[in-house]
Amino acid sequence: MGPSVLTRSFPRVDGRVLCGEVPLEDLADQFGTPLFVYDLAWIRGRVAAFDDAFAGADPLVAYSVKANGNLTLLRELEAVGCGADITSGGELFRARSAEIDPSKIVFAGVGKSEDEIAYALDERIYAFNVESRSELERIERVASERGETARFGIRVNPNVLATTPHKYTATGHSDTKFGVPWEETRALYRWALDRPALSPIGIDVHIGSQIVDPDPYVRALDRVLTVVADLRTEGVPLEYLDIGGGFGISYGHGPALDIVALASEIVPRVVDAGLRLVLEPGRSLVGEAGVFLTRVQYVKVGGPKTFVIVDGGMSELIRPSHYGGYHAIEPAGPIDGRQAIVVDVVGPVCETGDFLALDRSIPEPREGELLAVHTSGAYGFSMASNYNGRLRPAEVLVDGADVRVVRRRETYQDLIRGEV
Repeated sequence: MGPSVLTRSFPRVDGRVLCGEVPLEDLADQFGTPLFVYDLAWIRGRVAAFDDAFAGADPLVAYSVKANGNLTLLRELEAVGCGADITSGGELFRARSAEIDPSKIVFAGVGKSEDEIAYALDERIYAFNVESRSELERIERVASERGETARFGIRVNPNVLATTPHKYTATGHSDTKFGVPWEETRALYRWALDRPALSPIGIDVHIGSQIVDPDPYVRALDRVLTVVADLRTEGVPLEYLDIGGGFGISYGHGPALDIVALASEIVPRVVDAGLRLVLEPGRSLVGEAGVFLTRVQYVKVGGPKTFVIVDGGMSELIRPSHYGGYHAIEPAGPIDGRQAIVVDVVGPVCETGDFLALDRSIPEPREGELLAVHTSGAYGFSMASNYNGRLRPAEVLVDGADVRVVRRRETYQDLIRGEV
């Protein structure tokens, strides 16, 4: 699997935190802050780990573009064999701009427009993962009008509630907007069999994000496989089974999903069903490979609280505010035996909810110091905004000693580009 899978990303060496062979302080000095930094060796190692674990099922590793859609990153993932899991026409454009083979692209999402469906048909993607009867009817109409055949799988909602860190990230139970209730799936496939513009080639199940226990995947898969058996007897020509993503990683505390243990349960079941396995990892490939660098502007004591005010906040990394997400934070440079104190690490945005950490014990920060916010490779830049007139940060990709700017920092002129 390579050393990057077995060791900590962003190690501290001689007192300084590194990305590959490069100190984070050097990157911040060169490119400014706030700044996203990604470790390409770590990403390659994670892809290799998935390929190895699930090899027995001929897996298509369809990277979830929503986690981090940087074009250079997508090109690097394509180079190691990844496809793409997309949720919009914009993500399809990104994937194709990165030269990801359309035969490795699956299209998810509950709200596909007619234009997006037509675009995906033009690009000849592998399959649509369908979330409702109305959507499938729309796909059938668009494909029929264009004289094409749409390949699809139905996303089954198995009504399996997986334990996730936040209620927003559980998607496999009946109270969410995602998927077709498993009891209704058979009838929808039967309907599709009579439509010449539709080709039912797969079945999909995705139960949530940041799941660290294999059991919910197994329970969901077993329920879906009962549907697969019935469909096979009715002549539905299934060729793939997509188990989605949501493979949990560690954010510095708590466990991560053991993908080898998961594969030991999933692979035999999929192989026995005679299906190809599709996986949609996003965060689990790039999350730990990213760090968000932000510089301390002020240390402010207000009553019982110490606020560490930094130059990056919810406009760059919204997970702490939106999901209550935890990210380990440490000074990027020498700590010098400093004592830890309890602080709130907050950003410059004019919102009380603008924070990166609350009541966090870290070595006593100093004004001007660089902080590294770990596990920021997923849902960092992809959810960043220009709220408060903020400029979105640069992104840097490191491969050993090689450093590339893969997105330039925005300028004030970028803020009004496109406005009339």
